[in-house]
Amino acid sequence: MRSELEQDIISTAESFQNNFSDRGNLDFSIESLQVVEDILDELCDYELEEDHVNSVSSMVGCYIMEIARRQHGGKYYWSEERNQPVFVTGEPDFSISILAFDKVRGRILNGAEDHIPFYFEGYMQAVIKGKENGYCATIV
Repeated sequence: MRSELEQDIISTAESFQNNFSDRGNLDFSIESLQVVEDILDELCDYELEEDHVNSVSSMVGCYIMEIARRQHGGKYYWSEERNQPVFVTGEPDFSISILAFDKVRGRILNGAEDHIPFYFEGYMQAVIKGKENGYCATIV
């Protein structure tokens, strides 16, 4: 049975998928992160209000975490400290966490230095390392 947090994240990710389906194949694949990157790259050209940055960060962050969950499994938790969900893969054998909202916010505000496909590749490499030797990390 899914938690309320997991249901909310899946619903938000699917809303992003539906709302931006005209932009490319948002099929929850790793390859679809390039479509996400292209959308965020366009947003960098605009001066967005804080509420809009927060909204986009949560929608796209949910989509990224859902890709992670569908690829590697895991569980969503709420981080009171960061006021956002964190996705954790590998428990109890290892623990790889991602805070995707922060990364999306960084991509919008900082530009290409916070490249989303590169970020996700770091997560996948950490998962491989975790499976090999019990590695624990938070990918931010």
